[in-house]
Amino acid sequence: MSVLGSLAQLEAVAARRAQPLATVRHCHLAEAPLVIVPLKLAGEAAAPLAVMLGTVRDEPTLLAVPQPRNRDLRFAFAADLAKAVLAHIEAAGSSAVEELAPSKDGEERIRYAEAPQLLVPNRAGVGFLRMLGRSTRFRRTDGPYAVDPSVPVLGRWLTWFADRNDHPGAGLLMTMTEALRLHWATGQSSLEDGNLGALLGWIDPPEGLDGPAAAALAEDPAVCPPAGPTTDPAFDNDVLASAITAYDATGEDERVRKAVGSQLTPTWDLMWRAIDLLRALPEGASVARRWERERDAFTWHHSTFDEGHPQARRDPAVRAARRLHDLERAQDSYDAQRAFDDPLVMAEHRLSGQAFGGIVTESDPTRLDETGKRPKLRPYVRVQTEDPVQLEAGATVCLAARPALKGKIIELAAPGPAQGILIELTGGMGRKLVPEPGVVPEAGERVCFTSLTDGSFGAAKFPEREDTPWTHGGPPEDYVPTDNDAAEEWS
Repeated sequence: MSVLGSLAQLEAVAARRAQPLATVRHCHLAEAPLVIVPLKLAGEAAAPLAVMLGTVRDEPTLLAVPQPRNRDLRFAFAADLAKAVLAHIEAAGSSAVEELAPSKDGEERIRYAEAPQLLVPNRAGVGFLRMLGRSTRFRRTDGPYAVDPSVPVLGRWLTWFADRNDHPGAGLLMTMTEALRLHWATGQSSLEDGNLGALLGWIDPPEGLDGPAAAALAEDPAVCPPAGPTTDPAFDNDVLASAITAYDATGEDERVRKAVGSQLTPTWDLMWRAIDLLRALPEGASVARRWERERDAFTWHHSTFDEGHPQARRDPAVRAARRLHDLERAQDSYDAQRAFDDPLVMAEHRLSGQAFGGIVTESDPTRLDETGKRPKLRPYVRVQTEDPVQLEAGATVCLAARPALKGKIIELAAPGPAQGILIELTGGMGRKLVPEPGVVPEAGERVCFTSLTDGSFGAAKFPEREDTPWTHGGPPEDYVPTDNDAAEEWS
């Protein structure tokens, strides 16, 4: 945890209420996200018990498996789930289309105006969807163990959503606990923050309660059942077991539905409370740009979905290397964008010495560098700061308020109560020899410069799939579906 995060946590303990870690919302929230609250059978990795889902607070849909150990009932549940999830996906896939500038290869590009967004309570919910996707995407729709045609389609989409969730700043599949922790610090441990009810108790306690009291109440399974996908052992033994036994005897599933509904409804309400809290924050400036990339990813996957086979159980070498590189680039870009959007986030980098803020004491906006064949506009700006700067002369920096305005540290005065830093501006001022008014900071202006840059390293070059070197196993064999795929254990 950062110094600022630790301080906010200590203040939360003292105030007995969560403290803000952000001034803006750093995640996208769709107008009608698909909220999914899953529940699984205890002791089984991916045996579904029930799910409550929907896009409207007052109109949840409850799907339940009255006997989770029955294979046919599990796949009937998966087919029902597929109808709801795929309908949400196709609604976005049939939205208006934006025409984009052609790619470097001259290919035409489009982007859907909308993209589906799935919201789950916690990290375990993502793991459950990932496992459910793995357990269904290889299923055959003919021959032995045939399932409804929508089941493997659901599995492929769930796998894709789970993979997108690994990307920093991604918004197609979000966990509510992580979204809240990004914006508030509580006085409890990270493990306790994984409980959505306890986390919301600190952030928005009911009237008459403080954070610790509300969190303690939320951790009582009799008052607030677990936020899924796990169940409370007392519920399993006292309620669920007898309901399933009754179903086995009579074939009526009403007791099971009523039992799982009592466990899912409190979490369903918590999810919408959390959405309201996040919507109350103004959206960060870079959120819309990240959502555009998410829509690009969805557009490509949706338009090419019918052309390929299910995602492999394990990525081949080239794809794994490319994926790791993409994740690193996304993390680097996400960190910078959050800092540019939010002074509270930038404060963490100022404390670590990777950014500094202060007052401009000198400004020479028309300075030219005439050492080359042609003069270049290279204004000088001197900033007086009291921040603990860890950067050295020659380091590249940019103005946090306008990241396109880049510069280079020329000189650092001797460390002291107020350190003067001379910066030569090198980019983001246009091609003229005279900068536009207001581009170069003026004397007396408060500024913040940082070494963070959005996209500090470019895309790497990887060999084609068929050119995988022998050191990494050579070119992988093409995937050919077999009956063994359908025989994979559900869990």
